[in-house]
Amino acid sequence: MTRAAPPEPISIPGPAGNIEAIIDRGGEGLEDAVAVICHPHPLYHGTMNNKVVHTIARSVALLGRPAVRFNFRGVGHSAGSYADGVGEALDAKAVVAWSRQRWPAAELWLAGFSFGAYVALSIAAAETPARLLTVAPPIQRFDMAALDSPGCPWLIIQGAQDELVSASAVEAWAATLKPLPELCLFDDTDHFFHGRLTLLRKVVTEFFAGRQAC
Repeated sequence: MTRAAPPEPISIPGPAGNIEAIIDRGGEGLEDAVAVICHPHPLYHGTMNNKVVHTIARSVALLGRPAVRFNFRGVGHSAGSYADGVGEALDAKAVVAWSRQRWPAAELWLAGFSFGAYVALSIAAAETPARLLTVAPPIQRFDMAALDSPGCPWLIIQGAQDELVSASAVEAWAATLKPLPELCLFDDTDHFFHGRLTLLRKVVTEFFAGRQAC
């Protein structure tokens, strides 16, 4: 692992106007992969500065690769307003396209937390990431069963004591997916991973490093 460099604020052209974003990168400056990370629900104070989102970005940066976290439309300094997940998926696709242009030789690692997990999965089949990470996917709030599986290594992380997302519902849904994703269930963990961010970072790092995560 390497020390992370200072975050770099950027603005990315999007379908609803400019998208506020931050690049987190490792000191080694490796460019064989780039992660795009989607944040929780905009209407419930979700932003790119969410602790889980930041932990995922830091995990990627510590592996020496760049991570791009961004605010969906209407959040922070991003233009536009909430668009029921449809517009947010377009935002995510715009960030993916920008990242691929910035790092043309890099494979895509796609990640999301809560609502962001839904958005990430909703674009995964079209964007063909090399790896997909979904943390606390909101299986009861969105029809995730209707979304296509990405066909790449996929890790689902879920808190067993999540008060917003049913761990048993996530387990049941994951068991129906083909190919089966890797499911990592954190004991004694709530929706926001309070007190479990160090473990989250370890598991995310292992997954993106291509090792058994849990």
